[in-house]
Amino acid sequence: MRCILQQCVLVALLFLPLPLHAAHGLSIDGVLKYPKGFVRFDYTSAEAKPGGHLNLHDLGSFDKMNPFTLKGVPPAGLTSYVFETLAVPSLDEPFAEYGLIAEDIELAEDKKSVTFTLNSRATFSDGTPVRVEDVQFSLETLKGEQAHPFYQIYFHDLERAEVLDARRIRFHFARTNRELHMIAGQLPILSKAFYTAHPFDAAGGAAMTIPVGSGPYVISQVVPGKMISYKKNPTYWASEHPTRRGMFNFDTITVKYYKDPVVSLEAFKAGEFDFLSVHIAKQWQRDIRGRRFDRGELIKKNIPHRNNAGMQGFVFNTRRPLFQDARVRRALGLALDFEWTNASLFYSQYTRNNSYFSNSIYAATGLPSQDELELLSPWREQLPPEVFTEPLNPPSTTEPHSLRQNLLQAKQLLAQAGWQVQNGVLKNTAGREFRFDILLVDNAFERVIAPYANNLKKLGITVEYRSIDPSLYIDRIKNFDFDMVVSSFGQSQSPGNEQRDYWSSQAADQPGSRNLAGIKSPVVDALIDTIIYADTQEKLTTACRALDRILWYGYYVVPNWYLSSHRLAYAAWLRQPETLPLYFSAGQWLDTWWRHE
Repeated sequence: MRCILQQCVLVALLFLPLPLHAAHGLSIDGVLKYPKGFVRFDYTSAEAKPGGHLNLHDLGSFDKMNPFTLKGVPPAGLTSYVFETLAVPSLDEPFAEYGLIAEDIELAEDKKSVTFTLNSRATFSDGTPVRVEDVQFSLETLKGEQAHPFYQIYFHDLERAEVLDARRIRFHFARTNRELHMIAGQLPILSKAFYTAHPFDAAGGAAMTIPVGSGPYVISQVVPGKMISYKKNPTYWASEHPTRRGMFNFDTITVKYYKDPVVSLEAFKAGEFDFLSVHIAKQWQRDIRGRRFDRGELIKKNIPHRNNAGMQGFVFNTRRPLFQDARVRRALGLALDFEWTNASLFYSQYTRNNSYFSNSIYAATGLPSQDELELLSPWREQLPPEVFTEPLNPPSTTEPHSLRQNLLQAKQLLAQAGWQVQNGVLKNTAGREFRFDILLVDNAFERVIAPYANNLKKLGITVEYRSIDPSLYIDRIKNFDFDMVVSSFGQSQSPGNEQRDYWSSQAADQPGSRNLAGIKSPVVDALIDTIIYADTQEKLTTACRALDRILWYGYYVVPNWYLSSHRLAYAAWLRQPETLPLYFSAGQWLDTWWRHE
């Protein structure tokens, strides 16, 4: 299960008997770390001091104020600062959520519905109370055609919301599912009155109308595409709520926009903003230095985490005829020399992705187990033989292997698919040249693509790659307008409904979905359902490993690499709690920080 606010948490001790009674929180296994009436999360601090200003940054621009629609780009921070959900996750325990807008949560004995009792203090920023009608409106709207397809897919099995009384609302499930009560708790709550007065899918100038939410901040200033400022709501209803105490400590937060990572890094070193999560190995190794670091004004730290690595890779768009043959995709994967790239460009900082669930218990290892074979064997005729006979190992150039051997193998695969080199150019029987584009949004990544493109050139393949404006990039990704793109597919340790958005046949034709590869496979669709409706930990693990093998040997991506830490640089006056959360993004941890002069 992947939280819709991108909060990935690790699940352990799953599927113990679930106490079926009303509670202040909920989890998959019924176990909660924090008792009713707890003061704060352990990864927050009693020493946190409210006040001060925080400058952040983002790349590109923005052109709308509704983060829940497909068209356009919202500003950074809007979802987490302005909007809230019925429940919020804990970042230091297995998959668990604690009531926020919902103060009480009750899962039915038959597990076919969940009932939320709203907190009577919950209000929107305009002072109006959060009502059960708002919750019902939120579910219907986010499942509707005007919302981003992700929400339609993610909330698919939340069949309907039934208002019981002034404070209670019941969500009925289309099918029993071990995680649906958790998914229901992740529903963002919208103001029905606001979105009745202002169209949910507003376009043009109306798309920049400042929204009403129930979150800790309100929008105080906007320079379209360039800057947005958030101001702490002085009457925020949940300021002393245990899930909010010690969090969102800054009075104001401003997000400034820059063209690319190189420009933004120089702006950070010049003091234009205060916090930087570094995603480029070269920057971390060579550029995060200078006088302000030497004087102690800026701090550089590598912060470990336990997040599931999932998969990052060069994604083939199989909607393109050029990439519809798996032998072609496999051949192109053989041209990436990870070992050289990691040593020469990344200072050996990364680990190679070896699974779609890298660094987790769900990664397939060795040959299929008997339980996996029970899921895979009925589809044997539709699957590559390697699914049953080969472990998941990415191509390597470590001795006794070599790039030359890999390229020779690639040449053979291309020949089998009907491609031959003629005068140094790879062509098919129709005389078409093998050429394609790699779409990038980050100039810094061009140096990573260059040696890969050079290796492909040795096979007679012409590759063009270029970085484009982030807004245009996002639009092209939403509409699958690319040949190849660099992307990542984050995973938690409770895979579930989000797998539909990643790999399903339905999502392949849905603009804005995460099925960038355009995968359409009845086998994949069947295993996604097996994952979603697994009722034991063992069944879930088996289904994920089986899906892992099918995706891997579908050669839908050229596997990349991952890092098991957050590389952070920040102003020295920023303070953070002594206790780290376990499963967190850099932005989530920043929500617990405060200013100390």
